[in-house]
Amino acid sequence: MTTTTKPAASEKPLPGADYFILGEEIHDTKAPDGPIEQKWSTRKFEAKLVNPANRRKLNVIIVGTGLAGGAAAASLGEAGYNVLNFCYQDSPRRAHSIAAQGGINAAKNYRNDNDSTFRLFYDTVKGGDYRARETNVYRLAEVSANIIDQCVAQGVPFAREYGGLLDNRSFGGVQVQRTFYARGQTGQQLLIGAYQALERQVAAGTVKMYTRHEMLELIVVDGRARGIVTRDMVTGAIDSWFADAVVLATGGYGNVFFLSTNAMGCNVTADWRAHRKGAYFGNPCYTQIHPTCIPVHGETQSKLTLMSESLRNDGRIWVPKNAEDCGKDPRQIPESDRDYYLERIYPAFGNLVPRDIASRQAKNMCDEGRGVGPAVKEFDHDGNERMVRRGVYLDFAEAIGRLGKDGVAARYGNLFDMYAQITGEDPYETPMRIYPAVHYTMGGLWVDYDLSSNIPGLYVTGEANFSDHGANRLGASALMQGLADGYFVLPNTINDYLAAAPFDKIDATHPAAREALDAVKERIEALLAVKGTRTVDSFHKELGHIMWEYCGMERTEAGLKTAIGKIDELREEFWKDVKVTGVNEDFNQTLERAGRVLDFFELGRLMCVDALHRRESCGGHFRAESQTEDGEALRHDDEFCYVAAWEFAGTGEKPVLHKEPLEYKFIELKQRSYK
Repeated sequence: MTTTTKPAASEKPLPGADYFILGEEIHDTKAPDGPIEQKWSTRKFEAKLVNPANRRKLNVIIVGTGLAGGAAAASLGEAGYNVLNFCYQDSPRRAHSIAAQGGINAAKNYRNDNDSTFRLFYDTVKGGDYRARETNVYRLAEVSANIIDQCVAQGVPFAREYGGLLDNRSFGGVQVQRTFYARGQTGQQLLIGAYQALERQVAAGTVKMYTRHEMLELIVVDGRARGIVTRDMVTGAIDSWFADAVVLATGGYGNVFFLSTNAMGCNVTADWRAHRKGAYFGNPCYTQIHPTCIPVHGETQSKLTLMSESLRNDGRIWVPKNAEDCGKDPRQIPESDRDYYLERIYPAFGNLVPRDIASRQAKNMCDEGRGVGPAVKEFDHDGNERMVRRGVYLDFAEAIGRLGKDGVAARYGNLFDMYAQITGEDPYETPMRIYPAVHYTMGGLWVDYDLSSNIPGLYVTGEANFSDHGANRLGASALMQGLADGYFVLPNTINDYLAAAPFDKIDATHPAAREALDAVKERIEALLAVKGTRTVDSFHKELGHIMWEYCGMERTEAGLKTAIGKIDELREEFWKDVKVTGVNEDFNQTLERAGRVLDFFELGRLMCVDALHRRESCGGHFRAESQTEDGEALRHDDEFCYVAAWEFAGTGEKPVLHKEPLEYKFIELKQRSYK
């Protein structure tokens, strides 16, 4: 549970105070007292248990079948609970976890390079710019080693050294090699492992799988989460489902930017519907920009492609020193005229600086006029058109000379093939061109140490919660968190809540269930009734432009206020002029996208309000008004060392900000430095 206290009367108004209401302070009370290395063991012992005979009487709904959802469904099914598992894809294997290909972190110290649980904990807190909860992050580091053992037992084909031991490589923000990988297919192989465990429980009858079902509403009865409302995406059937607890494992919301590395179906609707029912939304402005993506090539794109961060192990990033060389074939530019800017600025970490730092420096190089590749059309804050080269080189010439082409192919071959297919360029012969793009979201529904939201019975795992990553996720930590939550954390905490179950039986006749079902139907009918002239995608694309320009890699107070106004205007126009074709009782992707974009409007606005109130730079949140003399992020721990947990106050009402103070007892707060 959470506790709340009133804010101090002397507290000075926060920036952007006209856009929100300051509510009561909140605290996580689930993490036990005592040494940090004993907290998880203590919590597992203190949590109530459910005996095996009683588990058969209890139902749990899990929304999502990625690493967090699939692992949780498999684990709870094997424990004997009755699990209803939902996903909008046609198969659990199509979950977006498959796209995280670079690797998964674990503190096993196989390289004998002084790694440890505490070092993984420290690197993760530092990488998140000291905006994560210590207790959760230490637990993540603690269970990381168990994840590797679990996955090896499932048959995940991790890369191995000649002697048969599991191999490791480095990722950004660390100086040890702790990342386990399966070539460039790590996410895919881990998802297959979770999928096999899940399907075993489906065959055993403990898990019932519902594919092509999208959650559109949360059912809350007497303050408890008791079910969901879904739409069958093939037939349009709208149904209610009931359980003793609900788990959301629905991923992140990067598609609010339209162009991102996320699959086109990724959305925020499950989280947002829960938020509207009372679940706090934590740190929505913390968006991760990934530095290693294929650049935008035109105006008709709907997705950007991620090139794994693992490439930065052997690839060297550079731009020409002279702007007049930017149009040349990179092979014709001599070494003396190349600026390996990450190695120059951050000699201790070089090309393996964290993602937020690498992304901002790539933007800086291009803003200076030293970007490479074709110029693309952009608009500045005043709406003026400009042509800018948005790309930097990721060069493997040195690695090919050191390892040979076959050696590089053995490590990254599928990634090189993917790049060649998309761009028509051979990265073995010419350097790759990369540029930052929206990737992971560190924000999400607020949860306590047990992964419970502030709504009893509603649990949130993986990227769908506000995460263990603070203001910036280190590479190879998404897979770690998803599997940690699904296999090891949730199964040991949800029992504490379910020990008081079963709760009173409810069905579709319950007033709360009827209200949720009617709300979904009314929203769908309203969308179909507009009959305007603009496509849903045109609205989504315009929203994405607003978000990227004003709430993307760099934010300003004036820009964020402009964005809020533009989003309000765009949402109003949406309800007047959107064109949603077809009917509900059919396969209707336009209707699906319309509902998701509506939620993106509201989320995008809250992201801007959250970014406006946080007048500091930290991790993926860079405020131009708060930077050091040499352009690095400048935090203000005296003012903003807290989680921002937002409460929905009603349509058109100002959101309520609840602050959860962050206390650092085991790590010293200090400005990050990777130089």
